[in-house]
Amino acid sequence: MRVLRRLLTVLLLALCAACSGGGGPAEDGKGAASGPGRAGTAHPPSGTGREAGFPDANTTGPRVPLTPHDTGDMAIRTDGTVIKGWDITGSLDIYANDVTIVDTRITSANWWGINLRPGYRGLKVLHSTITAVPGKGPDNGGVDYAVSNMSTSAVEVGWCDISVFGNALSMGQGHIHDNYVHDLVPFRNAGGEWQHTDAVISGGSNKGRLIIRHNTLLNPVAVGQGASASIGLFSDTGPVSNTVVDGNLLAGGAYTLYGGGKDATGITVTNNVFSTRYHRNGGGYGAVTAWNADGSGNVWRGNRFTDGTPVTPAPAG
Repeated sequence: MRVLRRLLTVLLLALCAACSGGGGPAEDGKGAASGPGRAGTAHPPSGTGREAGFPDANTTGPRVPLTPHDTGDMAIRTDGTVIKGWDITGSLDIYANDVTIVDTRITSANWWGINLRPGYRGLKVLHSTITAVPGKGPDNGGVDYAVSNMSTSAVEVGWCDISVFGNALSMGQGHIHDNYVHDLVPFRNAGGEWQHTDAVISGGSNKGRLIIRHNTLLNPVAVGQGASASIGLFSDTGPVSNTVVDGNLLAGGAYTLYGGGKDATGITVTNNVFSTRYHRNGGGYGAVTAWNADGSGNVWRGNRFTDGTPVTPAPAG
């Protein structure tokens, strides 16, 4: 009898544990235990398991202690300048070749955080934080570009934590990789209109190659407050070409991705995850628009929502 009672007790305990779910999170990530979100995010990421492994605040920004430098808006005019370990209050205007900004924090109240002027080359911005003070910028209180490439040479931006700016990374050619772009802030321009916001923006007519690979690019701005895209490949100044968009986590915008339009060529969009953390279709109006499936060299492959559903673009209009 004792043995029978022990067996019944063990079976009863096992049934109770099974009914309570065992107290552990689901292994596939879909039922992961919830917890407090990281400071600065709208809420914890949806589809956490499928969004894991992308850049965040823990994998970007400076790796060394910083020294305060109240530079104001500073111009760099010496080739080969290296700025490392600075905590800058101000902005950097680059009139020189082969400048490197590394392990640095920039808090700007100018039009940009870092700007490469026409005719110069070789700018690298690595392992840095670039942010601004909302309401203190020159564009009616707004700030426009974290890193701006006005040159026709490539700029490398890698492992950076970027926030606040309306159009965070603005360039037609360059290598943008392993960055965390988040918490863009809406603002009205001097005409009273909402400024368009994009995590990455390219205006077309690029002379070189633009590579956007393995970034977290989030645009939480509401559509009614000017949200444009997570990645905006626009033909404002000419056709978009020779662009790689690969392995990124993308979320938000009116459309999450603007694909370059009817004249775009040489655009490859592969293996990106379109998050639904802000909108159920990635962006307010959808995941992708302006994709030219018939353009020479254009490739769309392996792009999906966080639940694994393929993202299929409509024809460019």
